[in-house]
Amino acid sequence: MPAKICASCGRTMRWRRQWQANWDEVRYCSEACRRRKVSRADAELEWSILDLLGSRAASATICPSDAARSVGDDDWGDLMEPARRAARRLVASGDVVITQKGRVVDPSSARGPIRIRRAPGR
Repeated sequence: MPAKICASCGRTMRWRRQWQANWDEVRYCSEACRRRKVSRADAELEWSILDLLGSRAASATICPSDAARSVGDDDWGDLMEPARRAARRLVASGDVVITQKGRVVDPSSARGPIRIRRAPGR
């Protein structure tokens, strides 16, 4: 079965036996993602990432904290993981790529500091 992307966190989901009967309807990788869904703040983070990248050179990168700061002002620290989730969803849509040490990485397995850059041709 082909892999899918979680609608909430943007990570790759692999087929599981428990999903055998309803694989076509599966949208979330876990119960936590099903409860979380995509909130208004998540959509604002996606927009912020695209806006920040749009105002910079095509090869420029941003940190997820830049998007979190632009949305959250004083409490931006709580928005770091949501900003990373927003970046993973944008990778799934083909708008951006995630890099580490200048190399494009798989967003589902990236650990540690990441940078976000516009996808080539966008």
